[in-house]
Amino acid sequence: QVQLAESGGDSVQAGGSLRLSCAASSYNTGNQGCMAWFRQAPGKEREVVSTFWLSTSWTYYADSVKGRFAVSRDNVKNTLYLQMNSLKPEDTATYYCALDPTVGGCSRVPGPYPYWGQGTQVTVSS
Repeated sequence: QVQLAESGGDSVQAGGSLRLSCAASSYNTGNQGCMAWFRQAPGKEREVVSTFWLSTSWTYYADSVKGRFAVSRDNVKNTLYLQMNSLKPEDTATYYCALDPTVGGCSRVPGPYPYWGQGTQVTVSS
């Protein structure tokens, strides 16, 4: 059974950096499908941060994080990373990674993703 586990969340000051990890068990990140990072702040809907097409490495970033966040992966460790730089208070949220193992593409909404991690909290203070 596929499982995803995020780690790396923390409390930082504005302008700081964090790297989140999403380790996939029972799934090869060098395989087909799409992995994505979403985030959800209190009282808000879950929103996409980035999507990463596993077969091509094609990456999408939300406008709010473009130029500050970067996705990478390690296929040996079956892990996807989210490097977050120049963090802002509005980046405060619970961050989730998600996996869609089908070849249909990378959705920017949560619905098509059958596998989710438990989330990791990122808090950015001003």
